[in-house]
Amino acid sequence: MVVVLFFALSSIPVSFSQRFVTLDTIDIFTTHELFNTSKPTVYFRCNGEGSVYLPDVKEANFVYTFKGKESWQPLTELPENKCKQCGLYGGILIEDTYDDWELCSSDFKDGKCTHFKQGQFRATFLCPNCTASNSSASAVIVIIALFGVYKYCHRKRDQQDQSRSKEQEQEQDQARSKESKEQEKDQAGNRN
Repeated sequence: MVVVLFFALSSIPVSFSQRFVTLDTIDIFTTHELFNTSKPTVYFRCNGEGSVYLPDVKEANFVYTFKGKESWQPLTELPENKCKQCGLYGGILIEDTYDDWELCSSDFKDGKCTHFKQGQFRATFLCPNCTASNSSASAVIVIIALFGVYKYCHRKRDQQDQSRSKEQEQEQDQARSKESKEQEKDQAGNRN
């Protein structure tokens, strides 16, 4: 039972795993360059973290697809129950904002989240371990249920052991009582 409990606990990665966010696709619709150059400078940043420059994004109106293994990935790591203020920015000399938004684990459905800003960009982010917060509650319920089953089985086994022990004691008492009666008969027969 302990082995089953161990495997069950190790198969629940949801609430204890890292929530790395990677960029899956991006399509920018406009550039934010001072002289409207064809090669935009685009980067992603969350408050309190460094900027992640997206070197592959070189032109507007083109869908870029990434594998999540690029040297600049992951973009950020999300906490389980908190959101981060993140944004997509552009420009070399003057920083301009494509959009700022709250990025939360609960935004990801089946590990995917799409953010769209009219006239600016569309981006799809991946976070395989990000889900709605009920997943950690499910993990806790599974752990409690497995522990309850373990305790129930352990208690049942103890009750059976106690029952067997009582039966053995009763059988031993009956055997002693029978022996004692036979010895009394033998002694009474020897006196006569």
